[in-house]
Amino acid sequence: MAEQKTVHLKIRRQDGPLKPRYWQEFNVPYQPGMNVITCLEEIRKNPVTAQGKPVAPVVWECSCLEEVCGACSMRINGTPQQSCSALIDNIGRALTLEPLDTFPVVRDLIVDRDVMFRNLIRVQAWVPVDGTHDLGPGPRQIAKEQSWMYVLSRCMTCGCCTDACPQVNDRHEFVGPAILSQVRLFNAHPTGKMQRHDRFEAIMGPGGIVECGNAQNCVKVCPKEIPLTQSISELGRDTLAYGIKRFFTKPDVEM
Repeated sequence: MAEQKTVHLKIRRQDGPLKPRYWQEFNVPYQPGMNVITCLEEIRKNPVTAQGKPVAPVVWECSCLEEVCGACSMRINGTPQQSCSALIDNIGRALTLEPLDTFPVVRDLIVDRDVMFRNLIRVQAWVPVDGTHDLGPGPRQIAKEQSWMYVLSRCMTCGCCTDACPQVNDRHEFVGPAILSQVRLFNAHPTGKMQRHDRFEAIMGPGGIVECGNAQNCVKVCPKEIPLTQSISELGRDTLAYGIKRFFTKPDVEM
C-alpha cells in the first residue's frame, strides 16, 4: 500500500493583538489541486499538531475564494500573497504561513487592514455624486483610457503590496503603493478628476508620494499584476506639475 502523501505546515500563531507569538506545525493529507485554504480547512476539521497535541483551530480570513475580495492575504513561505490562489502543486508540500507583518494582528493569520481604508478616505478614492437626481449620461471615455484604468480598478486592497514595501513601517507614514495607484485612477476619471487638487494635496504631505523608495517590491507581489510602479512614476510627474503650478498661482485662484 502506497504511503499517504501529506502537506506539512508551520504556522505562526497569536491568540490576540497583545498576545505573544508562537509556532505550531501540522500535517494534513495531500489532495491534487488543493490550495492553502484547503489545508487550513483540514486543520479546522482535526486541530491536532504534528506532535499529536490537540489545539484550538487556526484562525484565518477568507470570503470569495477566487482572488477577488483580498481577505485571505498572508505570508506564504515568506511572500505575501492570496492563499486562495496559492496551489500546493505549485508551491510545494512544505509551507510556512505567517500573517502579513505590516499590519496589526487580530488573531493567528488575520490582520487589521484598517489603515489602508483610512488612507483611501484620506485621498478621496471615489467618484463624487452630486445628489441623487438624474444628471443624464456621464462623459464618454476613449477605449485606450478605459483599458489602462480598468487594470488599476482591479485593486482589491489585499495589502500584499503594502506588506512588501520597505517604506511602510513604524518609522514612516507612507500610505503605500495601492493608495497612490488609486489616486492616479480617480484623478483620470471624467468625474473624479474634479477632486484632483484635493488628492494632490493629500499625497504631497507626510506619508505621501515623496516617501516612495522605488524598491519595486510592490509590483512583484501584486496578485492582479497592477503596474504600481508605473502609476507611482506618472503620478509623481503629475504631482510635480501641480506643485509648480500651485507655487506660481495666487492662493485664491482654484487650480
